[in-house]
Amino acid sequence: MLAQAANIGERLTPWTLNDQHDQPYTLDEKTQVLLVARNMDGSKLVKAALENQAKGYLEARNVVFLADVQRMPSLIGKFIAIPAMRDYSYRVVLDRDGAVAAQYPGAEDKVLWLQLESGKLMSQQEFSSADELRAALEKLPVQ
Repeated sequence: MLAQAANIGERLTPWTLNDQHDQPYTLDEKTQVLLVARNMDGSKLVKAALENQAKGYLEARNVVFLADVQRMPSLIGKFIAIPAMRDYSYRVVLDRDGAVAAQYPGAEDKVLWLQLESGKLMSQQEFSSADELRAALEKLPVQ
């Protein structure tokens, strides 16, 4: 099932995609923040913001990171990029065809932050700085 573009106050349609370990992840009502990176620059920004964070850092804050990898050449993805992601201390949900990430409009070179409450979109903002993203993540309550 594909996500539908949502306006503030609307419920995001749940979707299921695999992460970098080929494990399925389904967007659910527990998710408080959905981070969306549309390209390698956005993914690098998230990686820099999470540098030196312990495993489970995002999960403890009910944050999900969605990476649009549709434009990544398949051989690069299969043999280099995705295997490298397996060493990350956080889950990367992979949107291999770009259909889910496309439902959340935003700038290509920024990371989109969707603030959710019980599956509803409450607010959104974009980050172009790893330091600002790190600071915003630090403010989230730990579950």
